[in-house]
Amino acid sequence: MTAGPSQEAASTTLEAAPSASTDAPVQHAKRRGPGRNLPAAIAVGVALGGLLLGAVFVLPQAFPVVVAIALCLGVLELTRALSHGGLRVPAVPLLVGVIGMVVSTVTHGVNGLVIATAAAVCVLILWRVSDSMGLTALRDVTGGVFTLAWVPFLGCFILLLFSREEGPWLVLLAVLVPVANDIGGYVAGVLFGSHPMAPSISPKKSWEGFAGSLVAGVAAAIIVTVTAIDAPWWIGAVLGVVLVLVSTGGDLAESLLKRDLRIKDMGHLLPGHGGMMDRLDSILLAAPTTYIMLEILLP
Repeated sequence: MTAGPSQEAASTTLEAAPSASTDAPVQHAKRRGPGRNLPAAIAVGVALGGLLLGAVFVLPQAFPVVVAIALCLGVLELTRALSHGGLRVPAVPLLVGVIGMVVSTVTHGVNGLVIATAAAVCVLILWRVSDSMGLTALRDVTGGVFTLAWVPFLGCFILLLFSREEGPWLVLLAVLVPVANDIGGYVAGVLFGSHPMAPSISPKKSWEGFAGSLVAGVAAAIIVTVTAIDAPWWIGAVLGVVLVLVSTGGDLAESLLKRDLRIKDMGHLLPGHGGMMDRLDSILLAAPTTYIMLEILLP
């Protein structure tokens, strides 16, 4: 759903610089160029952006369908990734849950989302324990609940934004800031990055890249807020800062999960990007954050 290369993939790659003593800690790291196929990444990003804009502004009736497809793909990728950790999360009840949560959100708003989520959890439990019980089943159910909470529950907030006044522009805000976060971090990281931000989680991230993310994300939020939503610029600035922070947190959270599962990407569906979850990780936190912040700032 986003366009633009991943900050995680594109922020500066940090390699240990040679030191005079093997006992001396490395304070800085050498920069190198991007490690992904940039032409493919740009082409896929433009295609995804065009699909989003078409579904939001040209054919809005198709937007829930696009969201449902993206969330189903994300759920499938996450269940396959969790299998690397020994979890056997059943995909069928989760996919049924995604459809139910999307439909309920479109028709009944927040209440529909909450009820559909609870129903999906119950179906998941019954489905899994009907096969076997015990500690293994409990672990699998926990993984399934985690999947439902992370992907479709958070993702459906984009539909709640879409149902508000100026909904298409609010969706664009919730997606564009994470995109700007990725692109700004990519450019600043490649050009200037040398100080690792979270080396134990994502060694390719740098503080210079984060600064670039902050500048690009805040600028994008202010532009959309002032020109499309007709709100004061400072609201855009606040939204931009918060969304960059949560987008970066979502990216780091997925990186931590991938590191624990010993996988590089969640999938290989999108050339130059990885899987759908590698594109959704930031949006899944940005969408509910945008919804909550707008409830506070623009009641």
